[in-house]
Parts: sequence; structure tokens; C-alpha cells
Amino acid sequence: MKKGYLGVDVGSISTKGVIIDSDNNIIAEDYLWTEGNPVVAVKQLLKNLLVKTRNKDLLVVAVGTTGSARKLVGTILNAQVIKNEITAQAIGTLELYPEVRTIFEIGGQDSKIILIENGIIVDYAMNTLCAAGTGSFLSSQAKRLGMHPEDFGKWAIRSKKPTKIAARCTVFAESDLVHKAQIGHKKEDIIAGLCRSVVLNFLNNVGKGKNIKPPIVFQGGVSKNIGVVKAFADITGEEIKVHKYGHLTGAFGVALLAKRANDEHCFDFNFVNMHFETKGIECMKCPNNCEIICVYKNNKIIDSWGNRCDNGAVLKQ
Repeated sequence: MKKGYLGVDVGSISTKGVIIDSDNNIIAEDYLWTEGNPVVAVKQLLKNLLVKTRNKDLLVVAVGTTGSARKLVGTILNAQVIKNEITAQAIGTLELYPEVRTIFEIGGQDSKIILIENGIIVDYAMNTLCAAGTGSFLSSQAKRLGMHPEDFGKWAIRSKKPTKIAARCTVFAESDLVHKAQIGHKKEDIIAGLCRSVVLNFLNNVGKGKNIKPPIVFQGGVSKNIGVVKAFADITGEEIKVHKYGHLTGAFGVALLAKRANDEHCFDFNFVNMHFETKGIECMKCPNNCEIICVYKNNKIIDSWGNRCDNGAVLKQ
């Protein structure tokens, strides 16, 4: 029976998962919406992956998690590795592009830039709380235009004269978009302008002051938008590499880290039939008054975190 390694990336918008083999090949992958419930999303993800590997004589022996819900999901999956998105994205990208120097990543609600020298992360930055220029921003603009976000790229590359759209703020961008449509700008020009505004927002905010060097790899869900890819190439003057698994790089990277951990034990897909619940409990045992997150499996506590002193540690019992 072949060994497999599972990587799960749980973000605020989407949940991604891959299973790799001993040669680091992705043999199963899935991508779905988190919809505000990471546990339910991961259960569905694992059901889908199980179907895709049913006839492959495979045994998953290590698990890694990343993304905004990595701690919660890592706890319930009993993961060997729980890593931040920066590390996971970099590891996954380096496996696909060993010579990469700059990584652009734009997801549903966040974006990041990672700078690499000789295979080592030397600098990085992420967007602020504002989601302007991310996947959710593009989705909201697509809805306003009565389009599907996946069609944006096809329209954008038709444009000969992209419309200038303010993208520093989602509210300003929406009002600017409506105004330009009302005064007769072509739809393809408006869409191309939105794609350019996403890139300019990224470079002027997330990438501000960064020493961007080729090779440049663009990943995350927005990398599937060929209009944004073209805008990055036009504005930077560099070739922008996009891998077919670019939207799965975080999951791929943490699967690689799980494999490298050399701590193998059989993963039980029966997780999908177990009941999990999280509760926020106020400790009230000292002036910190910490909110401690407790995770229960089949009504039994399996882990908790959030305490800033030992008083709250008793909740782990």
C-alpha cells in the first residue's frame, strides 16, 4: 500500500486540500467554499478526497494544516504539522519553482508578498484588514456588473484602453465603477481597469518598498484570472508564472511539511462521522479575563487555547 500525505488549507473564504505521494506528486485535490464553518467544510473536503483516492491503494500517514483556521482544524485532525500561511506557501512554491525569488499571492480576503533568496524567506508582507484588491473585492464588482468572476479575464484581455478605477478602498472603487459605466465606458475597459487596479493596489500597499525580483510566481484563487495576470505582467514588465495548482499551493506546502516531519501514523477518515464543537469560555480567574477556545470531540474536550497564564490551563483537563 502506498503512503499518502494530506495537506489542508482552511481560509475565511475557501478550503483547499491535497494528498501527495512519496514522490511529492499531487494525486488528489479539492477546493470548496468555507462558508463560515471550517469544520463542516473540512468534513466535506475529506469526503471528496476519499472518493478521489478510493481505488488508489493509499494510506494517509501524515497530516498538515495551514490557513486562518489551522489551529482548530489541526487539533481535530490530530495533525503532525500546523504552520502559518507564509511558510506553507513558500514551501509549496519552492517545490514547483525552485528558482523563485518573488511570490505574489491573492486569496479571497487577504494578499501577501513573499521574497526568497537561495530558497530562504527573507521578507514578506500581508494586506491590512481592508479586503480591497482581493478575491472578494473582485467578486463583489462582478456581481455589480451582472457577471461571474471567472469571466472577468476573458473580458479584460479584449480591452484596448483600460478604464482608470480607484482601488485603494472598496467603497471608492464601487462608486468609481458605477460612474464610469454611467458615462459610457465599455464593459471590457471597466473590467480591465479593475484588474489593473487590483495589481496597483497590491504593488502600492502589500509590495510597497519591497525589492521585487524575477522569477515571479503568482498564486491564490485570483491567479486564475488571466486579466489580473496580464496586468501584473504589463505593470512589472516581467514574466508572471502561474501553476495549474497555484490555488492549492498552501495545502501542497503543508503536505510537504507533514511528510518531512517523519512522524507517521495512520489517518482515520472516520473523522467525517464524528461530532466536533468549539466553545469560547471566559476564564475569570485573573484580571486578564481571557477567552479560552475549547474544542470538543463527541462531547469530550480534546484541546483548548487562549489563556495568557497558567490559571486557564485547567480547562484542558
